[in-house]
Amino acid sequence: MEVFTFGISQLVMSFVGVVIGIIFGALPGMTATMAIAIFLPLTYAYDLTTSLFLLLGLYVGGISGGLIPAILINIPGTPSSICTGFDGYPMAKRGEALRALRIGITASLIGGLISLACLWFFTPPLARVAINFSSIEKFLIILFALTIIAALSKGAMIKGIFAGFLGVLIALVGQFADNNKMRMVPDLFRVDLRMGFQLLPVLIGLFALVQIFQEAETGMKEEHRKMDLNHETRSFSFKDFKGQGFNLLRSGLIGTFVGVLPGVGGSAASLLSYSQAKSMSKHPEKFGTGLIDGLIASEGSNNGLTGGALIPLLSLGIPGDSTTAVLIGAFMLQGIQVGPLFIMNNPEIWRAILIALGLANILMFVIMFYPIKHIVKVINFPKTRIYPVIILLCTVGSYATQNGNMFDVWAMVFFGLVGYVLWKFGFSIPSFLIGFILGDDLEKYFVDSIKGSGGNLATFFSRPIGNVIWVLILISLAYAFYDEYKSNKKAKKAKA
Repeated sequence: MEVFTFGISQLVMSFVGVVIGIIFGALPGMTATMAIAIFLPLTYAYDLTTSLFLLLGLYVGGISGGLIPAILINIPGTPSSICTGFDGYPMAKRGEALRALRIGITASLIGGLISLACLWFFTPPLARVAINFSSIEKFLIILFALTIIAALSKGAMIKGIFAGFLGVLIALVGQFADNNKMRMVPDLFRVDLRMGFQLLPVLIGLFALVQIFQEAETGMKEEHRKMDLNHETRSFSFKDFKGQGFNLLRSGLIGTFVGVLPGVGGSAASLLSYSQAKSMSKHPEKFGTGLIDGLIASEGSNNGLTGGALIPLLSLGIPGDSTTAVLIGAFMLQGIQVGPLFIMNNPEIWRAILIALGLANILMFVIMFYPIKHIVKVINFPKTRIYPVIILLCTVGSYATQNGNMFDVWAMVFFGLVGYVLWKFGFSIPSFLIGFILGDDLEKYFVDSIKGSGGNLATFFSRPIGNVIWVLILISLAYAFYDEYKSNKKAKKAKA
């Protein structure tokens, strides 16, 4: 049995990842996805298991750090912390900022550990089921993932579908493996685009440059609003969690479940968990006034997302959110394919992922819980000093993708502009990226299925598991139409 080596280098990488992730999460507008996209090229120098300690540290730290500005200045650092400020900020205003921060940090740890347990128990059996999938089921699973992305583009279903399939189209640029002919490639770029666009410049452009373009548009204004943490009216105590066991468990499980659904994201987990806590509470009228139930529900669920999003990634090869879509890049850089055979073929990497995720959650708690009074100063970092460094890291990372190719730097800039235009017109950038990542496999399994059936399209309805997936696709589409109708109705009502 292969056993991966855990030593000081993995511990240091995890620590560095969590610290940098917290900084990214604490600065509004900078996310865990952006942190992973920027630091991914730096993992070239390490083996995959060591790299995963850094990347999962960035993931957990980035999600957790979002609670700092959400509680202190009522601006969520990440979309996952959107509900944290609902009750965290009122607590801070009445002089309980430290108490709110420590309650949120503890809830984050417990939510993260619940999702880790789910990842450990549910991924191997799901992979064992998926291992029997033929190319037909694999094609349908990818199609299902794409329909869910569209279905959950709340209020913008058509735009969600467009962005997803635009990503698929871009993924098909390059040489077609079956006849070696070039597709959608101008003569000028026949050499550079023979293998299509590289993943790394695409995701760096989409998730790092777009943010910088957005900030440039607004003039990168800094808002310094400091909270006095030295005069607390009530201090934190673990007794605050008395009677919160069910709330914590439910929030962690909701976060994990939402993470399993491809393309949904942390903001949906946070909102769903918060609304459940409110609807099941004996005093729902107190939510939004500084009630710890709401704070625990939000933070327990968004960290629960981390393990949940890895379940479809590692068992089916489908990213659970934009951050895990970026994580696929780490596996691709090392020549490892995630999917049903991943755990069987790479047991040492599987164990490393479990340990890295658990360690990142524990380190997040240790790093944030007591020194939080000093960490909160992170939100005062001027972006005008951080962004030039980020641009430099992005350029070097893209240039190094193929051992020094200037075309990849221009590709990064191009996709930065593409992402900015998509954002400007309300299209989903994560949907575009997930379409780009899944596009190759979508085509491959479609062609394999057609070849195996002699060109008969009825083959996609010939297998029992395939038919179950068709039902899931139809349910997903039906939900999309219902949600679209509901959102439009709500928007019209708001305008009236």
